[in-house]
Amino acid sequence: MSRKGWGLFALVGLLWGVPYLFMKVAVDELSTPLIVFSRVFIGAAVLIPLALYKKTFLPALKHWKYILIYAILEMVIPWTLITSSQRNLSSGVVALLIATVPIWATFFAHYSGDTTAAHRTRVFGIGIGLVGIALIVGIESLNDVANLASLFGVLVSAFSYAWAVNMITSKAPGASGVAINGIAMGISSLIFAPFAFTHLPEKAPSVQAVLSTVGLGVICTALAFWVFFIVLDEIGAARASLVVYPNTAIAVILGIILLNEKLTLAIAIGLPLVLIGSYYASRKPVAPVIAA
Repeated sequence: MSRKGWGLFALVGLLWGVPYLFMKVAVDELSTPLIVFSRVFIGAAVLIPLALYKKTFLPALKHWKYILIYAILEMVIPWTLITSSQRNLSSGVVALLIATVPIWATFFAHYSGDTTAAHRTRVFGIGIGLVGIALIVGIESLNDVANLASLFGVLVSAFSYAWAVNMITSKAPGASGVAINGIAMGISSLIFAPFAFTHLPEKAPSVQAVLSTVGLGVICTALAFWVFFIVLDEIGAARASLVVYPNTAIAVILGIILLNEKLTLAIAIGLPLVLIGSYYASRKPVAPVIAA
């Protein structure tokens, strides 16, 4: 991966490591439909004008059928499930479960014809990363086993994320990522609007809840998706999905610093493994791929 690719990869990891913290703050005062609606509405308000300015909106709109499916798989389903799950699970555990995305992404990419997706070096990196994730979860995650519905919902979200990205990159090749996500967020806004306005808070939310929701829209949605599609063009769908590894590390660190989660031995050992796994899984293949 080039220096530019590594820099953008790290930036997306940071931008997508923060939303778990924002959601954890927001769900204490706001409903799931309102949080998700605010997130996609703000994202659309930023990305659609940008796409119009770059004259990429109309060309992308030709793929509206696939963008509709993408909106449901990438935003409507996972953001509803993930936001709701944070009422029962810690932000760190949610981020760790989302880290299964590369497994699904590599599987989809391999069976879509990407012969490098199952390269032994990348599979080794994914394995190392998953070991780190398992250690990070540690014994503390056992307390979350009772919340099986929430745990299952986050895993469904990970599957949905991977499928969405693989689908849109194959069905709308060459279309602008900014335009695709702007349109998808616009569609998602229309879906969530009636539910958001029937689930308004009974009293004015705190400044922290409002700022967290705005941050989700501007930083973790509009900016993050824009950068992510640049990374996607640089390194491909399967390797771009590995951004869940560094953002998992960031989510855990923020949980320790800002949410007073404990720094366990599992986390101290697991975080380096996550970063090492991310490195090897992102390496350009130099040897034959694993046979199907």
